[in-house]
Amino acid sequence: MQKWLGLILVVFLCACSKQSDQALGTLERDRITFSATGNEIIRQLPFHEGAQVKVGDVLVKLDTKHQNAITAQAHANVAKATAVLAKLTNGERPEDIAVASANVQQAKAKDIEVEKRYRRVLDLFQRKLTSRSELDSVKANRDTARAGLRSAQEALTKLTRGARLEDIEQAKAELDAAQAQRDLESQRLADLTVVATRNGVLDSLPYKRGERVPLNGIVAVVLADNAPYARVYIPASKRLNFTIGKQVVVNVDGVKQPYLGTVRKVSDEPAFTPYYALTEQQRSHLVYLAEITLPEAAERLPSGVPVQIDLSKVSTPPPPRIKKTVNEPKQVTRSKGVL
Repeated sequence: MQKWLGLILVVFLCACSKQSDQALGTLERDRITFSATGNEIIRQLPFHEGAQVKVGDVLVKLDTKHQNAITAQAHANVAKATAVLAKLTNGERPEDIAVASANVQQAKAKDIEVEKRYRRVLDLFQRKLTSRSELDSVKANRDTARAGLRSAQEALTKLTRGARLEDIEQAKAELDAAQAQRDLESQRLADLTVVATRNGVLDSLPYKRGERVPLNGIVAVVLADNAPYARVYIPASKRLNFTIGKQVVVNVDGVKQPYLGTVRKVSDEPAFTPYYALTEQQRSHLVYLAEITLPEAAERLPSGVPVQIDLSKVSTPPPPRIKKTVNEPKQVTRSKGVL
């Protein structure tokens, strides 16, 4: 609507070049748009269009079943990562350590028994009372028993020493990632309930209850509850002296008393961009969009009301005068000599 109104005003200003002493426009307010963060069905619309809303009021409630499931899964992943980290930092259970210690004692006993048998067979072999194969068999059993003892001792050392530092750091990183994903999903769940962020009037509800809205579709529009501003178009001939901070008189249709406003914004580019070089006469038809802040006394004025600004007193400042310097011949003074 604002775009079409702006184009109509541009055409009107270009056609009526004799009225270039007036800047025309309308009263506008800040429009706060709220979009859907998910492709969900609207479940509740607590307010109707035109209602007065305050910060924190629920404007639209979208369906949360799907997002509730995703959020619950994120919470479960955090619990899982927390348990893994606790397991690595708390160490092994005492029962597992006791079993490993018993395995070491059993391996030691077997190693002692096999060692004694090996010595007996070696003595018999030296006295040539047994065969070489018997000695080799007993020696192999001894070596096997020693390897089993070393394996049991290493297993006990691994359980008592705890997890590696790298494994603990990896578990911490996985826990941080799970917590971040949980917070993200929780925020997405909260965003399915659209709340007002500024006081104002609920201007539009494009969708009805029960409709499925597309992702990023606008579900509510609120007009800010503050004084409106004048949105006008300034002719190119008056643009040079129409600067930010300048105070101008704003006349509102239907209001006898004019308002003193302050220019807060002036567009750097004209309302349309020409693609050919324009002549001086054509450039005079260009207009620039400007916004003028009105005082609090205009707070109750409705949006869309036409306004006019008298530009007859706004004049272009004269160009700076360049002082010309003339090279004058230097006067030579002669001093009288002493005779």
